[in-house]
Amino acid sequence: MRNDPPGLYIHIPFCLSKCGYCGFYSVTDQSRLPDLTEALLREADFHQGRWEGFDTVYIGGGTPSLLPPRDLGRLLEGIRIRLAILPDPEVTVEVNPGDLDGPLLRELRRLGVNRLSIGCQSFDDGTLALLGRRHTAREALEAVRMARQAGFPRIGFDLIYGIPGQSLSGWLSALETAIGLEPDHLSCYQLTVEAGTPLEQRRREGKLVFPQEDLQADFFLRTSERLEDAGYRHYEVSNFSRGPDAESRHNRKYWDHTPYLGLGPSAHSFDGATRFWNVRSVEDYLGHIGRGTSPAAASERLTPAQSRLEALMLGFRTRRGIDLEAFKSRHGEDLLLDETGKTIQRLRDEGLVEVRDGFLRPTRAGMAVADSLALI
Repeated sequence: MRNDPPGLYIHIPFCLSKCGYCGFYSVTDQSRLPDLTEALLREADFHQGRWEGFDTVYIGGGTPSLLPPRDLGRLLEGIRIRLAILPDPEVTVEVNPGDLDGPLLRELRRLGVNRLSIGCQSFDDGTLALLGRRHTAREALEAVRMARQAGFPRIGFDLIYGIPGQSLSGWLSALETAIGLEPDHLSCYQLTVEAGTPLEQRRREGKLVFPQEDLQADFFLRTSERLEDAGYRHYEVSNFSRGPDAESRHNRKYWDHTPYLGLGPSAHSFDGATRFWNVRSVEDYLGHIGRGTSPAAASERLTPAQSRLEALMLGFRTRRGIDLEAFKSRHGEDLLLDETGKTIQRLRDEGLVEVRDGFLRPTRAGMAVADSLALI
């Protein structure tokens, strides 16, 4: 774990429609949206004085861009009053391409938002329809153009690969479109089928055929190669940036085991030793806040074994890797000795990991199988 300040995450669980692949908590009933801003600020009151200063604020969802600009302004200004936000924070808002226009973008900039995460997902209308997205390829391209025109210091967007019917050449063509837009940051996710989603139902019914494992590996490796050739740094399994300064400071906290506080329905928090999470229901969340009680649903204190495993799992997801001296200090184990050391040597021989400058790092091939590396 690094000694970075904690991060603040705020969950806006409302969407106009539910994407077929999405497993995050969100609802399409907008009737309680007007009540959310005040509830989030009242939840922040519970945490006043309990956390050190935050240097990142990330508003995700759901679809945060559904919040009226006036409410978003109240939220950001109210958070700054209630919680210690450090100077020069990274302030990120996720937006849907179909919601954007010039006035909204200018207002976000005025409110201090300096990082925009645009949910493009694809530049192909057929793929967007299969995923259940409500914007078009043209709107995705226009969203990036308008964001650039509005003057955001950092612009990033998401793309999904490994979609039924998608060819490797088709995906690489989408990457070329993305590179041509010159984003500061790209998140390229392999499509994951979450239980209970419409996409999972269609797969069980045999209506969708997903790429085989070897093709999925090709998607991953070719994506990494092409983006690094284009000047991007593959700093985490799914994330690429134009240099260290363009990395997501907020998301990096999750991978570094840095504490973070989550506000809103279903939001998760981590204080360095214990995880806790809020109720997964808008109505229950608002009910708790209205009664002046904590909306936390449960908590889990990590055991030493869990903490060790998570440090390995998260570290192997990043190009930075695992600081061997810091790991030894925190977990009392030298990873290069005894049986673990023999396993690591085997992984080095297989070209999956390397040891350099005091760090145990995954190679590009190792990042493709990052979760299995943690089982050393």
